[in-house]
Amino acid sequence: MIFSKGLRRIPGVLVVVALGLCAPASLWASPADILLVNGRIVTLDGTSSISQALAIEADRITATGSTEEVRKLAGATTKIIDLGGRTVIPGLIDSHIHSIRAGFRYASEVHWDGAASIAEALERLRSAALHAKPGAWLIVAGGWTPRQFTETRRPTEAEIATVASGHPVYLQLFYGYVLIDAVGREMLGIRSEADLPPATKFERDGDGKATGWIVGGGAAITSLYSRLPKPRLEEAIDGTRHFLRASSRFGLTGVIDPGGHNLAPEDYAALFRLWREHALPLRVVYSIFAPRPGAELEDFQASTRFLPMGTGDDLLRFNGIGECVTWGMYNNETPDDADKQEFYRVALWAATQGMTLTVHWNNDRSVHHLLDVLERVNREVPIAKLRWSIAHLHDASDASLQRMKALGVGWLIQDGLYFAAPSYIAERGTAQMRRTPPIVSALKLSLSLPLGGGTDANRVMIPDPFVSLRWILDGRTVDGIATRGPEEIPSREQALRIYTEGSAWFSHDENRRGRLVAGMLADLAVLSDDYFTVPVPRIAQIESFLTMVGGKIVYAAGPFSALDPERNH
Repeated sequence: MIFSKGLRRIPGVLVVVALGLCAPASLWASPADILLVNGRIVTLDGTSSISQALAIEADRITATGSTEEVRKLAGATTKIIDLGGRTVIPGLIDSHIHSIRAGFRYASEVHWDGAASIAEALERLRSAALHAKPGAWLIVAGGWTPRQFTETRRPTEAEIATVASGHPVYLQLFYGYVLIDAVGREMLGIRSEADLPPATKFERDGDGKATGWIVGGGAAITSLYSRLPKPRLEEAIDGTRHFLRASSRFGLTGVIDPGGHNLAPEDYAALFRLWREHALPLRVVYSIFAPRPGAELEDFQASTRFLPMGTGDDLLRFNGIGECVTWGMYNNETPDDADKQEFYRVALWAATQGMTLTVHWNNDRSVHHLLDVLERVNREVPIAKLRWSIAHLHDASDASLQRMKALGVGWLIQDGLYFAAPSYIAERGTAQMRRTPPIVSALKLSLSLPLGGGTDANRVMIPDPFVSLRWILDGRTVDGIATRGPEEIPSREQALRIYTEGSAWFSHDENRRGRLVAGMLADLAVLSDDYFTVPVPRIAQIESFLTMVGGKIVYAAGPFSALDPERNH
């Protein structure tokens, strides 16, 4: 990176660059609304320049440059924020996060993010039980792993009973295990395995005694979760507000929600209410899915009849269909011809409608089924301009990446292996793990193979983008196991670009978001520590001290806490 010299302003207004020129303030079209000065502004422009200051008018960045030059843009009402040398980055964009689902129940759930022991996790449950209404469920819906605990095991039903205070408890571990305590089982009418969804069973110990945990596949676990009572609308609104504010604390200024098969249409109401009230603290771009297996095309056609691609505004916008496009091609590694034909029908329809499409696919060994269908659609309707994407695919081969590149299909990578790599290694071996995911290999194709960073929170991972960035940069798991080889470790700048302008591509926003240059939306984060110089493990502890979306402060803490909108509300 290089330090920029002089002032760079929106073309057509006035530009002063590294020629030693000084222009009186009277020449500027209008004074800035906000100036950020005395900082380290990571612009991510074409030359990777670093500026000391930037100016904002309305929702846009209007100039970057030295503090001395940018101060000349101040007027009588300009707010000037001294950064004290802190690093400023473009706002982070999670390109694959189930934020709508997470927010829907966020206020009524217990979160084990960062809990280092079972004792600490249980204490969070105990605290929630003390404050919960009688009979209210205590729900830990995911985002944890036994490997984060010093005990490296799951909690037992007996341990849960000591802190639950008679509340029903639901604990979910990824999409394979659920613990429902005795109170909860009684409330849900689960008295024997006959009362469980198909393909699930009670886990038993070596003596044949039930442990309290229920074991099953993803669809069965989702079915169990759907039996829980839904929050009231006001609770969902409160949860969504708190989840999005927590996201602002991590420097997230945008999320791309891929939809999902465990969200009902009415579950979007809380998000839409906040949008109508102009209360969204970040930009939400969302997809929808079809709930009825075998009727996907009809459902999509009905749902989008009055919802054309791109409907919405800069804070909430419809972005097509996914990530379950058709049920026959969802988590199915051996789709038959009928499955592929149905996917083809839906994908071809989406292409003719100009819709973006994102699809969930886990393993390279079977992705040829999907790529064959995408290539078939592309022969009829070119899809390169539609921003289609494949999510997950951690073990993508060079051949698959080349096929995606040829189609103009992007790749969404998430840090689920930060939790799950040991089981992946046990299945695939360390040699495969060394290039999983093959980030550097994909970056070599990046001019025509866009990459987006994300978390896939909140079931399989936590929603902290700095944990994801740390994992991108060292490949180490939550318990310190080294996985990805150095040949697939990108630079810090490359990783940041994946999480900013890279993610922005998938919402058709790469020319409006992801860089801190004149003309771009003023979405940014002032960091608690310098992302570029702290030891890589400490990147996971970085937070934002000041987050702005469209030039509006949505979160402030630490030295800027007086500017926090919650404090001033």
